[in-house]
Amino acid sequence: MTDAPGGSGQPDVAAAIREGIARGDFAPNQRLVEADLAELFGASRSGVRSALIELTNEGLVERVQHRGARVRAVTLDEAVEISEVRMAVEGLCAAKAAERVTDEEIAALRSLGDAMRAAVADGHVLRYSALNKSLHQRIVEISGQETAAGVLRRLRAQAVRFQFRLALVPGRPNVSLAEHLAIIDEICAHSPNAAEQAARRHLESVINALKTV
Repeated sequence: MTDAPGGSGQPDVAAAIREGIARGDFAPNQRLVEADLAELFGASRSGVRSALIELTNEGLVERVQHRGARVRAVTLDEAVEISEVRMAVEGLCAAKAAERVTDEEIAALRSLGDAMRAAVADGHVLRYSALNKSLHQRIVEISGQETAAGVLRRLRAQAVRFQFRLALVPGRPNVSLAEHLAIIDEICAHSPNAAEQAARRHLESVINALKTV
């Protein structure tokens, strides 16, 4: 559990629930009971209530009359829209990363790419999915785009159910791997335009795959 921003020592319940939704710990339409969440995260009921309001404003949670809060279920159409927004934002981040990447970061990206190759070769779908997420996060970190990072955290959390389903589609990891390696290559080559296009091609591929699951 992380502390709230500002060093108050209070748990950041919104961040914890957001991360839980992104990991799939909280399923779509699952009820979010204030008392249970307060006990789980060691927080006050008022802190949980504030967190749920924040997450409702972000579109991760919805409040149902007489039934309280629950994880909002994202439709396929929304998942496609989310991926379209990600295409623009992650394309920007890939371009910025190509401009800023250091030799040390290049080595880290290459290492991630090697680990992704090994996971696909060994048929470790869940490991590949985790590495996939790590690569996307690392590119955003290298880009230095803090605003983009916040936007993408919310978008990925909303569409996590579809991302997991995509990972299980036969043959999808092999397609995805080639796309990710292309992004890594262009960033490591300090080629902003090519890196942006590689990222956009990957998200376009994700959109096309989403429409078939």
